[in-house]
Amino acid sequence: MTVALINPGVLRWARERARIGPDRLAKSASVTPERILRWEEGMEKPTFRQAQEIAKKLHIPFGYLFLSHPPEEKLPIPDLRRIGDHPISEVSADLFDLLADTLYKHDWYRDYLIEQGEEKLPFIGRFDPDADPREIAADMTTTLSLTLADRTQVRSWEQFYDFLVRRAEAAGIWVMRSGIVANNTHRSLEIHEFRGFAICDEIAPLVFINGNDAKAAQIFTLVHEMTHLWIGKSGISNTSLDRPVNGEGKDIEKICNAVAAEVLVPEGPFLHTWEEIWQKESSPEDTISTSATFFRVSTVVIARRALDLGLIEWPVFVDYYRSQEERWQRRREEQGGGNFFKTLPVRYGRRFTEAVVRSTFDQSLLMREAGRMLNISPSRIQPLAEQIGVW
Repeated sequence: MTVALINPGVLRWARERARIGPDRLAKSASVTPERILRWEEGMEKPTFRQAQEIAKKLHIPFGYLFLSHPPEEKLPIPDLRRIGDHPISEVSADLFDLLADTLYKHDWYRDYLIEQGEEKLPFIGRFDPDADPREIAADMTTTLSLTLADRTQVRSWEQFYDFLVRRAEAAGIWVMRSGIVANNTHRSLEIHEFRGFAICDEIAPLVFINGNDAKAAQIFTLVHEMTHLWIGKSGISNTSLDRPVNGEGKDIEKICNAVAAEVLVPEGPFLHTWEEIWQKESSPEDTISTSATFFRVSTVVIARRALDLGLIEWPVFVDYYRSQEERWQRRREEQGGGNFFKTLPVRYGRRFTEAVVRSTFDQSLLMREAGRMLNISPSRIQPLAEQIGVW
């Protein structure tokens, strides 16, 4: 058999980039893990067929394996992710492919909206990044037609998240939420790599929420990413409620956090509510829980707001956050998969999904192109249409 003269260093880079261990990669090439390691050390070479299977498994072009060194890859939107004061230099194949798939969808949807006569949205880039967070929050609240009374229309913070998404979509914001690349359940998105991203566009502004993050944190990420739109700054974020924002890009992330906090838990009403509850409850934990019920947000959002306003100390917040993390993990393990056709519009956004389906039926979009747009086989377009009420 003819061997493939691949670059061992590129093979190792590609495997680590794809976050696949030697054991998993070995199965795709029908070899032992030890042979994979020998290929990476340059002691042996795979056959061309084995190299092709490896490239497919690692989600890279076959030709990459023959490069003299790993290619320099640059994210298509600003990278604001940090660990402490340092930027995150590594980017997985999953994140790259997710962004490529999202931008492919975005290009089509933007053209579609223009053809439909959609006009530029006035709130995109309305504020500078150094603007007062309270002014931005007030404008966002007005644009989304949010009031404290809205909280009484829903029973829980989970329902309030859905309520916010509907208001955002009504304002022209495209919201996607997924925990996988395309519809591939074998390619899970890691929350330590990113929690969300925003693409600023006056016609088709988009926010993406990592669906693998705790649902308690997703509502904060949603408003955080929408703030990127209001200040006209696209970017990928890994901001977490349990750590401070440091390093380059911190000013942008800090203002996004501040706006999210003010939109979800307005300072004035919160301080008044906290004081009232504090006089009745026996502990910070009870006060946090009751406040969360009032504002219809998760308890960790309330706890973080209380920390930022000096109502609780950092050790109290951290202990509380860690205890909630354990609950999230248990709930995640208990949850199963949902109905595919109900999940798809959440994953890609209802308005986008409906636009693709309608374009298929009015014959302005080929069935196979619609399938590619929604990452499903063309035969599933009609059942999807029936499920979402377009057919």
